Amino acid sequence: MRRQVQEVGEVSKDLSDSSNRNKLKKSSFALPEEEKYPIPDIEHARNALARVAQHGTAAEQKKVRAAVEKRYPSLKKDD
Repeated sequence: MRRQVQEVGEVSKDLSDSSNRNKLKKSSFALPEEEKYPIPDIEHARNALARVAQHGTAAEQKKVRAAVEKRYPSLKKDD
């Protein structure tokens, strides 16, 4: 069975493939200077928050949270 790939604009949702990640603008990353934690859509933003919570430093967690909340206010965490 062939797996269908959904598209986000012109970019595939499968960002594990480097050719798909290379199509993203730097602004589509929570950490654009390192091109880490892609957030081109809300699903990837949620995933970025989960991944940085598991593997990121405290500083990265803060930056990723800020980038996600700026781009997707509906994901703002109530403290």
